[in-house]
Amino acid sequence: MFTHLKNIETAFQHIKRFSYLLIIGCTLITCFFGWNSFESVNQANNKVYVLYNGKLLEAFAADRKNNLPVELRDHIRTFHQYFFNLSPDDKAIEAGISQALYLADQSAKRQYDNLKESGYYNNLISANISQQIHVDTTELNLNSTPWTFTCYATEKLTRSSSTALRRLVTQGQIRNIQSETDNNPHGFLIENWQIIENRDTTILHQ
Repeated sequence: MFTHLKNIETAFQHIKRFSYLLIIGCTLITCFFGWNSFESVNQANNKVYVLYNGKLLEAFAADRKNNLPVELRDHIRTFHQYFFNLSPDDKAIEAGISQALYLADQSAKRQYDNLKESGYYNNLISANISQQIHVDTTELNLNSTPWTFTCYATEKLTRSSSTALRRLVTQGQIRNIQSETDNNPHGFLIENWQIIENRDTTILHQ
């Protein structure tokens, strides 16, 4: 009888130890999967997706400070493309200028009004001239805010009889308005913008 009880006690000890091991194992497995899930979510939060030409592309998020010069240059380039890429069509011109004005303050509106009053856009339309801009380089000063910039670009004016190349230099300031929208995806605003130089350099006859 005592042997029987001893066997029962031994079996109980084995079951007890097995239960402890099972509980510890389940706890470790639960902790592992919890940690793994946390890491997966954290990695997913460090990724962004960009819609480009109808395709969803994966990109990795980074500290904005590291990408600040790139974002500023892209904002400046986009503004100049909207403002200076012109077709001989008044509605197309107004559409481009409207997009540009989301990226700049009233200084851009004043430049537009000055060009409009001087007949610049009417001349493009009447002469059937297309204007395209290529931003060559943008100099940035990031030592203090608002940041200052100087933009150097080349304009190409195409008409049926000739093509003219024009040198364009603009200056301004740019600040972070901390409000990103569809019309202003970087959340920057160009201020005190002015055209320093805009003159023909080459005329090619066709």
